[in-house]
Amino acid sequence: MSELKIAIRHEKEGDYPIITLVNDLAFGQKNEGQLVEKLRRTEKFIPELSLVAVIKNKIVGHILFYPVSIKTKSSTYPTLSLAPMAVIPEFQNRKIGSRLVIEGLKKAKALGYRSVIVLGHPEYYPRFGFQPASKWHIHGPFDAPDNCFMAIELVPGELEGKGGIVEYPEAYHQV
Repeated sequence: MSELKIAIRHEKEGDYPIITLVNDLAFGQKNEGQLVEKLRRTEKFIPELSLVAVIKNKIVGHILFYPVSIKTKSSTYPTLSLAPMAVIPEFQNRKIGSRLVIEGLKKAKALGYRSVIVLGHPEYYPRFGFQPASKWHIHGPFDAPDNCFMAIELVPGELEGKGGIVEYPEAYHQV
């Protein structure tokens, strides 16, 4: 199989319907597509952190990084949530998701973000450096297996001493 020529870029307004469709197709339901639409309408949404994968002028993948907080007993710390990440089924298992994650983490760091949280597959995200968030005493506001709720420090030492609960906006709780 020949190497796919994949372009990664941030979303544009004209991409909105296809981004929703990509998420719907990848997850086999409308929840994630609706989540992206809801988050896009918030003041915290960062268009540069909503990336698409394009092959031959066709959007085949999407990833979103959205600002959330880690709330400790005495402070609140900013971080990003990686969710959702989607590749349409006929293009899955072709390194498109990996490219989206890698480019997204680079972009997040370039924009000054220092860490990222993800609730995801424990056999997938560790390849990018994600580790169980419990390593830093960070937990989600919902029940999830420890090895599925992960974090990565984009700046070494960023999560030390920041144990607490990740606070997500209401839109995440409605999916």
